[in-house]
Amino acid sequence: MSKYYGLLTGLPDITLQGNKLVYTIKTLKEECEQSVTNADKRMLAYYFLHVDCMNLVRVLKSSNSKLLPNGNYTPEDISEIITLARESENNNSKYPAFMLDFVRSYDLMHETEGYIAEDQVSLLFYQYAMKCSNKFIADWFTLNFNISNVLTALLARKYGWSVGDYVLGNDEIADMLRISKAKDFDLGKEYAFIDDLMKIADENDPVMKEKKIDAFKWQWLDDRTFDDFFSINALFAYICKTDMLERWERLDIEHGKATFTQIIENLRSSAEVPADFKVGGVMTK
Repeated sequence: MSKYYGLLTGLPDITLQGNKLVYTIKTLKEECEQSVTNADKRMLAYYFLHVDCMNLVRVLKSSNSKLLPNGNYTPEDISEIITLARESENNNSKYPAFMLDFVRSYDLMHETEGYIAEDQVSLLFYQYAMKCSNKFIADWFTLNFNISNVLTALLARKYGWSVGDYVLGNDEIADMLRISKAKDFDLGKEYAFIDDLMKIADENDPVMKEKKIDAFKWQWLDDRTFDDFFSINALFAYICKTDMLERWERLDIEHGKATFTQIIENLRSSAEVPADFKVGGVMTK
């Protein structure tokens, strides 16, 4: 396994508590493209493949859709995946076979009531990623898949919905989530993280809940790379963490804009808005 001493020692330390990002996912991805082996590039590509899956859905729904950033594939690649899937049943291509299979399934099913393309492609993606030859990366995607299923099952149970209608996959955890009536779905003894997720699910504040989920994932990454500082695993973990921070930074900016907009709307609706704040009906400084 290759070691990336220079790359990883040159990256700033980051924590989940309020770091100002130095590297964005885009710049970090570009840095990795220049620094890692071809074999490890294929491992890192797993992280960004879910973006490609969402982009594939976007283009299938509307050919003029703008793609999400930081995927592995260009718009031309996404178009080629669709064309290959529709012109042949042969999956012998440079793209993951599940993506071509998904296109064919989408063409048959997309008008069916209850069909959610994003859910189907996500399931196919996770089934693919959980078989990654790198165990650390495979375990990361297995963890994320299980987190999603457990929290979904707890939410469905809370509101009296049929759990089986919302849980994805057919692994041991998914099967137990569907059939068990126990508080912990009879999973707590074998899977220690179930108790942690149940506590997270009890959080009523949706923002705090999301932060607790990310904190849980962050701790998992730290535990798994505690004595593995310079490998592809450590680099993959750093990418995961950077993506979390970038998402929260973006949400904070969006929340700040929303808050400012609300303040302005409140001022506009107030009879006591000072005249200095009004110019032709538009707020100014």
